[in-house]
Amino acid sequence: MMKAIQLLEKDRIELRDVPVPEIGPDEMLIRVRAASICGTDVRMWKNGYKNVSPENPLTMGHEFAGDIAKLGGNVTGYSVGQRVAVAPNYGCGTCDLCASGNTHLCETYDAFGVTVDGGFAEYVKIPAAAIRQGNISPMDDDITYQEAALLEPLSCVYNGQLLIGVRPGDDVLVIGLGPIGLMHIMTAKLFGAGKIFVNDLSKERTDKAAELFPDVIPICGDVKKGLAACGQKGVDLCIIAAPAPTAQAESPEYMNMNGRLLFFGGLPKGREIVPINTNLIHYRQLRIQGCTKQSISEYRICEKLVNDKRIPLGLIMSDTYAPEEFETAFANAAAAKGLKHVFVFEE
Repeated sequence: MMKAIQLLEKDRIELRDVPVPEIGPDEMLIRVRAASICGTDVRMWKNGYKNVSPENPLTMGHEFAGDIAKLGGNVTGYSVGQRVAVAPNYGCGTCDLCASGNTHLCETYDAFGVTVDGGFAEYVKIPAAAIRQGNISPMDDDITYQEAALLEPLSCVYNGQLLIGVRPGDDVLVIGLGPIGLMHIMTAKLFGAGKIFVNDLSKERTDKAAELFPDVIPICGDVKKGLAACGQKGVDLCIIAAPAPTAQAESPEYMNMNGRLLFFGGLPKGREIVPINTNLIHYRQLRIQGCTKQSISEYRICEKLVNDKRIPLGLIMSDTYAPEEFETAFANAAAAKGLKHVFVFEE
């Protein structure tokens, strides 16, 4: 038996004893060492999730890393005991999107901790499709398990910035300074951004961003007035890293000519429709970009960037928890206390 944190229904998660998964000849079993809580996990807890019930519980967690505990007889290229990180999304493998390398955009994709059992457990079974598509990424020894668990959100950020195109010298505004916003700061710096302005409704989070990255320029309160006070007519790139309809609606006002807007992440149900001044988009020749998930290639590039100390993911880990502390961990994540909250599974 093993410990697993499972979603049973809306507002109900439990730590349960469940059987260790059995694997087939084309599968592998991973011993989880670290798994971090995402905003998606909190929303699933608060709202429930389709097809999940007390009769059909789901082991949560899509940001995790560990060691290979068992290999099916047909699996090659990996070894027992190998340290690995796991990209959570895998596709059917045969549609046009999968064939183009975008397995994460497959219409019938699966995801650990979302549609199949995930990483908030001592062991996770990896199906053949995920192995074939390259979701299991070998880790170098210089990456901690806790850092590796954060490769998933980092690679989502990397995907968004590749799509929108951060150019050397760009003046960038990041709105929303939770873990995702801080990763956007790190990644924009890596791509060569010029000035980076930061804003959040929480002064505590704005101050934390300035503490972690002393070269960013904090803006508190009204963003347009704050930019003007800095002698800034506008910015070249604005990243909305918060589920904030008002921030999306107002963001075109902050932009320079030929500016780009990245709407990172979704909005709460019932608030998805946002009024935007399309004249600003037209006359300033603005571009608005969305993004979702990450490709396997982007995930592996981020693993290398962290390993090579180009992106200091360790800065955004607030607390670690034993699985028995799941109630405290989820409560802190839901209340936006600290930054990233990580479960650590000991021997």
